[in-house]
Amino acid sequence: MTTGPTIETTGLARDYGDVTALHPIDLTVPAGQRLALVGHNGSGKTTLIRLLSGLLDPTAGTAKVGRHVAGSIEARATLSYLADQPIFYDDLSVREHLEYVARLHGREDWTEMADDLIERFALGDRADHLPSTFSRGLKQKAAICLAFVRPFDVLVVDEPFVGLDSNGRDELLALFDDAHQLGKTVLVATHELTTVAASERVVALRDGHVVYDGSPDTDLGALVEGS
Repeated sequence: MTTGPTIETTGLARDYGDVTALHPIDLTVPAGQRLALVGHNGSGKTTLIRLLSGLLDPTAGTAKVGRHVAGSIEARATLSYLADQPIFYDDLSVREHLEYVARLHGREDWTEMADDLIERFALGDRADHLPSTFSRGLKQKAAICLAFVRPFDVLVVDEPFVGLDSNGRDELLALFDDAHQLGKTVLVATHELTTVAASERVVALRDGHVVYDGSPDTDLGALVEGS
């Protein structure tokens, strides 16, 4: 397991042309911390997560994951990313996706874990189907399975509850609990109040700025709205 900070940003910022999506942010997340990232659409949450995941390059500043530059091979090996809009290969079934991702990250004993995830998310009758053809909710369930079938020290998640039924929501919350108990760092961008309440720390963004960083026991609505 990684020791010390598993996420660390210094002056991290991102512009899209003349628009600043994320103003310079200094953020340190210790190993094993469970953090909720909150804010309305356009607040900068997804931009921050994509910078940490290496899907975007910063306009300024730096980001490290597990002491490695975000987006590097070493950082990608440390971090599992669950996107808000999952993307799949057109020609791989759910089970084939699971095997591919697990083996890609060096997990040879993937079968039992894959079977457990498939059962938890009620995908047994869809395991040999192409997730690219699924409904929004089923795609989300398949993506969750992919995020958890591989080893990771850091889990970064962007709005994971969209399209999930109550069973899927409960199982995902249980997986977050399990990861946290195993000492993994869990960062979830969400509007789901249960996840926020279960977190040790909340960071609120508004218009690309950090407007709150502390305990979940506060009026987050007022902070996000700016009232």
